[in-house]
Order: sequence, then C-alpha cells, then structure tokens
Amino acid sequence: MLRRNLWKLTFSLLLVAWAVSTLLPIQDRPFPDYIRAEASAKPAEFAALLNEAIARKEAGLAQSEFVALKQIGKERKIDFAQYFPHLRLEESLRNIEKRNDILLTELLQRSKSRLQLGLDLRGGVAFTLEVDELAAANISLDEREEKLTKAIEIIGNRIDGLGVAEPIIRPVGNNRIEVQLPSVNTKDNPNIIDETSKPARLDFRLVHPTLTPQMTAEVPPGYELLTLEFEGARGETGVEELYVKRIPEMTGEMISNSFARPDIYGKPEVILQFTREGRTRFAEVTREIATQGQQTGRIGRLAIVLDGKLYSAPTVREEIDSESAQITGSFSDREALNLANVLNNPLDLPLIVKEQYEVGPSLAADAISSGRLAFIIGTALTAVFIVAFYTKAGALAIIAMLANVIIILGVMASFGATLSLPGIAGIVLTIGMSVDSNILIFERVREELKLGKSLPAALEAGFEKAFSAILDGNLTTLITAGMMIALGTGAVKGFGVTLTIGIFSTMFAALVVSRMLLDWLVNSLNVQRIPMFAVFQGTNYDFMKYARPAFIASWLIVLIGAGTVIYKGKDIYGIDFTGGDQVQLSFERKLDLAEVRQVATAAGVTDLNITYTQQIGGDAEVLRLTTPFDEAERVIAALQAAHPDAGFELAGTARIGPSVGEEIQRNAAWAIFWSLLLILAYVAFRFEMGFGVGAVVCTIHDILITIGLFVLFDRQFNAAMVAAILLVAGYSINDTIVVFDRIREELKLNPTQSLKEIINRSLNLTLARTFITGGSTLLTALVLFFVATGDINDIALTLIIGVIVGTFSSLFIACPIFYWWHKGDRRHVEKHHDVAPKYEWAGTSRAAE
Repeated sequence: MLRRNLWKLTFSLLLVAWAVSTLLPIQDRPFPDYIRAEASAKPAEFAALLNEAIARKEAGLAQSEFVALKQIGKERKIDFAQYFPHLRLEESLRNIEKRNDILLTELLQRSKSRLQLGLDLRGGVAFTLEVDELAAANISLDEREEKLTKAIEIIGNRIDGLGVAEPIIRPVGNNRIEVQLPSVNTKDNPNIIDETSKPARLDFRLVHPTLTPQMTAEVPPGYELLTLEFEGARGETGVEELYVKRIPEMTGEMISNSFARPDIYGKPEVILQFTREGRTRFAEVTREIATQGQQTGRIGRLAIVLDGKLYSAPTVREEIDSESAQITGSFSDREALNLANVLNNPLDLPLIVKEQYEVGPSLAADAISSGRLAFIIGTALTAVFIVAFYTKAGALAIIAMLANVIIILGVMASFGATLSLPGIAGIVLTIGMSVDSNILIFERVREELKLGKSLPAALEAGFEKAFSAILDGNLTTLITAGMMIALGTGAVKGFGVTLTIGIFSTMFAALVVSRMLLDWLVNSLNVQRIPMFAVFQGTNYDFMKYARPAFIASWLIVLIGAGTVIYKGKDIYGIDFTGGDQVQLSFERKLDLAEVRQVATAAGVTDLNITYTQQIGGDAEVLRLTTPFDEAERVIAALQAAHPDAGFELAGTARIGPSVGEEIQRNAAWAIFWSLLLILAYVAFRFEMGFGVGAVVCTIHDILITIGLFVLFDRQFNAAMVAAILLVAGYSINDTIVVFDRIREELKLNPTQSLKEIINRSLNLTLARTFITGGSTLLTALVLFFVATGDINDIALTLIIGVIVGTFSSLFIACPIFYWWHKGDRRHVEKHHDVAPKYEWAGTSRAAE
C-alpha cells in the first residue's frame, strides 16, 4: 500500500505543509519585536537603531517605527541589508534608499498575518476623493457622473485585481468617492492613498532638439522644465534637466497593456504594448525625431512622462516600428509593478484627497462572537453527521475535509485575500457541501458490497463509479466560477476565485486524500468491515407520478415570488444596492455597536451600517451611520432619546451611492447567463441535449424561486446576497448533474426498462446521497441562521431555501423536463445519443463481470 500511495502521501503532506506555512503567522506580530528578532547580523548595532526609531515614533517625528527606520536609513546612508544577510535583494539594485524600502517592506509584510481580516472584523483605513473642480471645469455634469462611475471601477481594479481584498468603494454625492481598505493603516503604508488615487496620465513628448537648461535658463515657448532622475552603474543617483514639450505627441490611450519585467541587466522595466493606432503613431513620431536629428546633427530624444514626472528620455536614431516600448528608470520591482498597474487602469477624472480617517470594525463584538460560535458548531455538526452515517470511513473523510479547508485558506492567503465574516460563513458552508463527493463514493461502495464484493474490491469500484459524477458536477460548477472571474468585478469576481480554489481543493481532497486514507484503512490495517448507517435503501418511489403537479405548483411559487419582487420594486434592495444617507455623530460616551443597532431596530430601521471613525492625525472619534434615504433623522432622534447621557450631536451628513453598483450587478447577470449557456453546451456534449436543457431550466428555476422566497420573507438584498445567490446556483447544478449521471449509467445497464422506469430507479438509487448531502448542508445553514446575525443570517436563509429547493428541483424539475423533452421514449434518447461522446461509464465493466 505504501509503495502504491507514496506519491499521494508525499504530495498531500507537501501541499498541506505549504498551505500551513502560507498561513503563518496566524496573527500580526508587533513590527519592532519581529524585526529585532530577525536581525541575525550585528544585532546590538541594529537594536540601537531600532530603539532610536521607537523614540522618534513616540516623539511624534514619525508615524510608525517602520517609517522612522526608513528616515534613519535615508539620513545616514545606512544599508539595513547588512543586518539581515538571510534576506537576499536583487544584486542590480544598488540605491540604498530603494534597497531599504524593499527590505523593510518585506519584513513588515512578514510580520503580518497573510490572511487579513475584513472591514467588518477589524476595520481599516478610509479616504474620500473629490473631483478637482479647477481641472474638471470644462466637463459637463452628465460626463462627470459617467467619469465618476468609471473612476470607481478603475480604483476597484487597482486595489483588487482578483476581487478578494473586499474593499468598499462608493460615490458620495455627485463629486466624491469614498474608499475603505481593510486591515490597512497609513502609519505603515503612507503611500497607499497616493498609489490608489493618482490619475496615471501617460504622455510621449518631444525633448527640445537643440536647447538644454545648461545652455539657457529661459524656457522655450511651448516647453517646460522637467527633471530626470537616474541611477548610475554603482548605485549612485543623479539628475538631468531637460526642456520637454508641453503638448504630447501621443498619450496612454494608445497603450493596450503594460507589465513589469527585468531587463537584460536584471533591473526592472515597464513594457508598454501599443494598440494598432498606437504602433502607427509611434512609428510616425520616432521617424520625425530621427529625421530632425539628421538635419540638426544632434540625436533626438523622446520623453516618457507620467503624471507630470519624467521617467525616461531615450534617444531616437531611427524610426521604430514596434508593438511595444519600455519605461526604464531607477525604480524597484514593486514600483515597476505598481506603475504597470496604474497604467492599465488610468483615471481620466482629476481627483484630490479630501479626507483621511481610520475605520473601526463594522460588526459589534457580540456579532463577531456569534459568528465564531456558529463556525465551531457548524463544523462540529458536519463532522458528527458524516461520522454517524459512515463511522470509520466518515472519520477519515473529516480528516480529508480538514486538509481541504487548510488548502483553501492557504491558497487564499497566497493571493493576499481578506477574510470577512460572510467569507468565514462561506467556508463553513463549503465544508457542509464538500461532503458530497465523499457521500457519493461511500454510497457507491455500499452498492458494491450489496453485490457480494469484498471490501477492497467494493472500495475500488466505488471510487471508479463515483468519479464521473464528481468530475462532471465539479466541471459544471467550474464553468460558473470561470464566468464570474472572466466577466465579474469586485465581490462577484472574488467569489469566482474562491469557488475555483474550492473546486480543485475539494476534488483533490476527495479523490486523492480520502482514497489514500481509505486504502490505508482497508488494505494496510486489514479492516474487513466498515459499518454504515442505512437510510432510504431499497426504496421504489414513483417520483414521475407526481412530476406534473409538483412542477406546476413549483412554478406557481416562482410566479408569486416574481410578482412580489415586481410589487415591492426598489424596496427589495438594501443600502448596498441603493445608497442612502450617511451621518456622523459626535458623542460624549461611546456605545457598543450592538446597542446602537438595537435602538435603530426598535425605531424601525433594520438596514443599517454602523462604524466608528477617527480622522488620521486627530483625536476625536465619531459614530458613522449609513441608513436608507430619509431614515437617518429617525435613528438620531431614537439614539438621543434612548441614551441622553451619550450626548449625540450631528457633526456631518452626506448622501452616498451604492457599494454594489450597476457594473457589478450587470456583470453578475452576464456571468450567470454565459454560465448557463456553457453548461448547456457542456452537458449536451458530455451527456445529451435533453440533459442539458433540464440542467439549465432547473438552475434558472432554483435561482428564481430562491429570490422570490427570500423577498416573501421580507428580506432585503445586500452585498453578501450576490455571493449567496451564486452559491445556490452552484449547489443546484451540482445536485442535478449527480442525478443525471446516474440516469446515463442506468440507461446502459438496463436496456429493457422504459425511460420512466430508468428515471425513477435512478432517483431512488441516489435518494440516500441526496438526503445525506442536503441534510449535512442544511444542518450547517440552520446553525448559522439561528446563531449568527446580520449578513450571515441572510446568507444562511438563502442557503436553507436553496438546499430545499435544489433537492426538490432535482426530483421534480430537471428529470421531468428531460423526460418530456424526449416525449417519454427512451428510443428518442438513444436516437440522439450520437451527439454525445462515446464513453464507457467508470466501473461498468467490473459490474458486468
């Protein structure tokens, strides 16, 4: 056994070890303590410098020890790399200031947990950007509104390329944007706001062909004086002054893409890839410069200017007809990456920083505690449930699921993902749903044992027969995840990334880790019997008998839900979708957020975002409330009446836009649409067209009925609900594929039975798996529903509806549609079977034997 599974054991251990190492440290460590312990060379000398940095910070001369160390290094030309010989820096980088910046930033990142907490759990930093009225004087109001919406999308892409950082970005009024970044502070990241808000205007301009500042101090008409910083071969820095034309020859609009890479000497550079028009224009510009240089006898130069800063001014000797150009300069790898990022997301609306403030966690301490308790109980119940049904095999499946969770968290940490409370709930629900693969395997093993096979033979056949259902179910879910990544933005894209990680990790845990552990149990420990609790065994229910009335009743509920949605209109949306009033209250006594929410709920305002904020550099803390439009005054009056000793006074008010904008909603809808279309194509290819139509209609039914019932329960949609609906879609398609996979197999194994008999037989054979999978997921969702509050409660309700509806639709929506598509005739299925690939069902040959 060991020889056969050695590669599985080795790879599994290495993967889990990598995931654990990626997650460490679990909690942030104080930067001074960490960096003091890391200094392996000349520790006493570095300790003295660190103590000086701590003193500077305490005296108010620096925002943090991190900034103070950078100041000391710059002032005294100290290369801190000498104290950390185990950390290797790129040899080509000799500028001490940049070396220190890279080194200290790396040490700061290593001192922090790789998986950071979200705004709801930990808070972060926030800032407000305002349109520069002078620079935007010629922009109309309609164009400004359009550009403001575009700026929100661009800033989101800069901050959160993969959608896993979970920032909040929303309009405030008609000329401001509020940005909240989780687990960030400006003390250690003083440049974070500038990197986010700079416009990234790229210009290609002419350098004056004959005049230089060394020749004349008078700036030629139409030109301006710019300074080029450069780094010599030995790391020394220098400057060169040039007269650069004000009007550009071409702009960044002619750049299709940019990325950072090392040049032939290992120094970072940024590559600019032109559009078709950009390539033509660049050839024209360089041809003009070369021609002019030949006429004047001086080699011409082309300046590359970004946001008014001269980055490089390469010489041009001949026409350059190329698809790309390079920006070189004295910047580090990180600076090159940041430069490429902003060039790919340029802002065409000038913005200035208006406010900067620290944001406290938006969830009260009791809500965080309830979420933590729900996590523990939900995980424990899932473990108890699977062990109760499958005893020893269930215990090994729990080990595999724990490895699954560690791998998911490790991969998320490697992406720099942010973990919020809804994210934690999603992981809990993933645990509940991931048991499905193991249940499929165990139920197949049970069937093989009934045929009289030995336990080792039944185990082998069980894995083989379950493989196709596991593969098809996960691949169809992967299609949905892929569309979310390709078409989604923000939270939708982030959900797609997380779902993709979970799909691959779950398949690995089930097909590699679980199989290895069960093989060890059966073949190495010579276990002869694995007790399994039986449920719904040998049933013979005629599901198709009730298909038509169940189908009609279900779609009537869909119509009622749709009517309720239309009747309520915009009232179904919370402030994440509609925006609202944002007020700031000064106070004399600080209340717990739970007390504030309790007062607001008593006043009839349940849709409420609450947090404490503090201006950076200031001492006064204010309570920030975000309510639906025209509801803020009611909450303020209720707070003043309920807690007069708190001394609440209105300090500011504004109208904010939605944090889930039209772009995110539209992209989510397109992602679902294309997912359904691709699922139809995949299932039609892998199975047959009737299966594909049934799967798509079933998924649409489940999404519609879940939304309708959610609204009928008088709930409102918030940002977390986007992910919840997508989760239901994934659960629905996976459940349907499992049933269809069994119908496909039974059609081949039972050539004399009618189509109705085949469908009923398949539904009865998969009933135990349907009950156990749905039951374990439902248990977890019920725990979250009754224990947790806020967004988690809404997600839990959505999944409760989704599990019940998904189970129902597999029985009474997907299968009847497949049956009616083929007019109840199996010969119609066989006639159209040639459109599907010629495959052999896993394990069929053994069963036939």
